[in-house]
Amino acid sequence: MDLSGGNGAEPVEVVRGFTNVAHANLFARRRVRDSMEFCRAPGMSAAQVRDAWFAFGEDAVVEGAEDGGWSSASELADFAARPCEEAEQRDWRAVDPRRMSEDEEGDDGGDGDGGAGGGE
Repeated sequence: MDLSGGNGAEPVEVVRGFTNVAHANLFARRRVRDSMEFCRAPGMSAAQVRDAWFAFGEDAVVEGAEDGGWSSASELADFAARPCEEAEQRDWRAVDPRRMSEDEEGDDGGDGDGGAGGGE
C-alpha cells in the first residue's frame, strides 16, 4: 500500500504467487523494512522515522491473520527505533514471487543467460 498517495487511484498492489504464508510474510516484512529505511535520514528519532514512513512509505499486509498472516503494526515501533543492520533484512526482491516466476520462465529460453537482463 502506497502511504504517500503517489499512486493516485491505485494505492494498493496485490502480489500473488507465494508458496505459503511464511513466504508471503517474509516478503511483506522485508518490503516494509526496506520502505522504512528509505524514509530514514541520519539523526532522525524513531518518531520522526515513523512519521516519515506514514507520509511517504509503503505498507504491506498478508491477508489471513487467522492463518498467521503478517501485519506491519506488530513491528513498526521496532523498525523505526532500530536501523536495519543487515541488507538481507531489506531484500524483498530476492523473495518476490513475480521475480521468481520470471526467472523460471527465463530458464526455458535456451540462450544461456536464464533470460535475466542484468542483476541488481
